[in-house]
Amino acid sequence: MKQKICMITGANSGIGKAAAIKITQQGHLTIMACRNREKGAAALREVKAASGNEVVELMIVDMSLQSSIRDLADAFLSKYRGLDVLIHNAAIFDIRQKQATYTSEGIESVWATNHLGPVLLTELLWGALANSAQGRVITIASKGLMAKPFLKVDLEDPEFKEKPFSVENAYYQSKLAQIMYTYWLAEQGREDNIAANCIRVPAVRVDIEKFGGLPTILKKVYAFKSSFALAPEEMAAGYAHLAMTVELKNVTGLYFDEKMKPVNPGKYAQNIQNIEKVMKMTRSYLRHNSD
Repeated sequence: MKQKICMITGANSGIGKAAAIKITQQGHLTIMACRNREKGAAALREVKAASGNEVVELMIVDMSLQSSIRDLADAFLSKYRGLDVLIHNAAIFDIRQKQATYTSEGIESVWATNHLGPVLLTELLWGALANSAQGRVITIASKGLMAKPFLKVDLEDPEFKEKPFSVENAYYQSKLAQIMYTYWLAEQGREDNIAANCIRVPAVRVDIEKFGGLPTILKKVYAFKSSFALAPEEMAAGYAHLAMTVELKNVTGLYFDEKMKPVNPGKYAQNIQNIEKVMKMTRSYLRHNSD
């Protein structure tokens, strides 16, 4: 088996860390791209111990900041010529958040982290992905979108500067945009033999204690929901399957559920005109911040 290089953002906890373990266990070089160096280093040690393999490396990135993403890309490209798999696992969804927060670059943090960050990182690493025998980009959406069948990406105000902020709406808008980006990316990647697919993640068990200050009643509600949720390791198996399975080599432009079955995200997300509008707006952010 030829060793592949896989980068996973947000790999210091949850599904990202579990996926890093599974992929490293297979002997592939895993780049854990994490925001916090201390937490990332601790996760790196866990991945090495759990996988029984040393082929794993920590790189630092804040996916909400385009300057940090550019630094990550520079650091990666200074060491590696090719990249086989890029998994956009990092995302933020703080259920305690009541007001919009903006990054030091002036962009609403959920939109910046969950959508703009993955688009920019993919763009910067495109040449490395093209150098792979077949590069694969995996984006992550949410099964919760099924409860919002009429949601659309707000082309005029995706950052909630004019309308009331809702962290739930901000999160699901960013995940809807990622689905649409996946369809767009799949078409862009055909000439360079780069596949792009999206995974729909259902409720996955999280450590509710990380949400400090959460009312006791909400902690109980989330604890109850967690009893029905998937373990991170179960969802990570899907990540690893889509990332490394040889039979999926030529599969691109699909939206998978947690059982790796293709599903339909709805007409709005698949409409070519809608996709082009979302991507035109998305890329305007990247051009503006790269000037």
